Amino acid sequence: MALINNKPAQRYSVSITSVKNHPLVRTLLDLRGNPRACVYTEPMWGLSMNLCLPYASVFMLSLGMNDTQVGIVASIYMFSQMVCAFLSGMIVDKLGRRLSTAVFDFLAWSLPCLIWAGSQGFWFFAGAALLNGMMKITTVSWDCLLVEDAPPDSITRIYTWVIICGNLSALFAPIASILVSRLTMVPAVRILYVNAFVVMTAKLLILYKLSSETRVGAARREAAKNWTMRDIIGNYAQSIRNIRASRGTSFAILISVLVEIVGVIGGTFWQIIASRKVGVPDALLPIFPMAKSILSIVFLFGVIGRMKQTKLRMPLFGGFISAITGALLLIFAPAGSALGIAVLFVSLAFEALGGATLNTLRESLVAIHVRPEDRSGVMALLQTLVMLVSVPFGYIGGVLSDISKPLPFVLSIGLLSIGLAATAAVYKDA
Repeated sequence: MALINNKPAQRYSVSITSVKNHPLVRTLLDLRGNPRACVYTEPMWGLSMNLCLPYASVFMLSLGMNDTQVGIVASIYMFSQMVCAFLSGMIVDKLGRRLSTAVFDFLAWSLPCLIWAGSQGFWFFAGAALLNGMMKITTVSWDCLLVEDAPPDSITRIYTWVIICGNLSALFAPIASILVSRLTMVPAVRILYVNAFVVMTAKLLILYKLSSETRVGAARREAAKNWTMRDIIGNYAQSIRNIRASRGTSFAILISVLVEIVGVIGGTFWQIIASRKVGVPDALLPIFPMAKSILSIVFLFGVIGRMKQTKLRMPLFGGFISAITGALLLIFAPAGSALGIAVLFVSLAFEALGGATLNTLRESLVAIHVRPEDRSGVMALLQTLVMLVSVPFGYIGGVLSDISKPLPFVLSIGLLSIGLAATAAVYKDA
């Protein structure tokens, strides 16, 4: 009888052991120093900006803007990102990874949240977009802070945790939905942006307190004290040579460009096609990102977290094919019916798998192929190139959406197909 009674406890013990031995859980528990500070504070992103993003485009439309103006704001945002990305390597080396992250997180996120909260029309959003583009500086500084002191063989799983943390906002999406249903769109979103200001500001302060300058960052900051403009240009020239000499880095840049553009199109125009074509009520819009986030977390634990860092060919194929399938289902979702909403959910399942895979791998490919001492310069050029190519697509997407709501996603399918072909070419001998 004693043995029988112990069986549930034994099963429970085995279950706990299995969870602890999961590669992602093991990575999370083993994190130390800057990687730990970065990953452990990342859920606060989901408690702030990710509550606002499902409403961003529809919020602009509710204030009297049209689809083309929404696209122009997206292009202003990408132009600002392009300029800041080019300057980011120099700034991050001069100020250090830690200080750059704190200063430019405030300028790129906290301050724009206050502007968005009080926005009255196009010019408010245009001004906020210019500031928000500074996030490309923190993209470089935060990534350096995250991985420069991290174990090299854990990079893919660390980025997987970053994606998981971003998706944790799904647990709080009903709060946004209730606010919109009770207060209507405009006042509810203003409150969400105020909340984002408070949480994002707290996040950057906590991260600054818990982190320290990386070893590479300290060396680069010391070296950058006496840099001249000639030295800066020389560093960028060397970074260009390093990129050209590395097939892996060149491929990583192409994947980053394609995934970035598709992400901009989806983030800007998904709400519009769901609301204006399929007919999803405004109060229900957060339900879909919530479902996508939950599915992404499931896929990240069940599939992506078990990927081997040395075997990325099939995950890339799967990511592109899944994203293309999701876009096709979105385009053909019937309007004004329960079937249309059901198709949207199926579309989100494929989009969640494709997006989680591609966003994890785009970051991992760069971190894997770039040498630590070259990281800030190469990442600055990478972000500049990504933005340079991406800038027109906000406007192009707006023009296409004015013609027909599904057209931006037809463009996304074309871009994803290029990524699929590039992956086949790079891994043809694998």
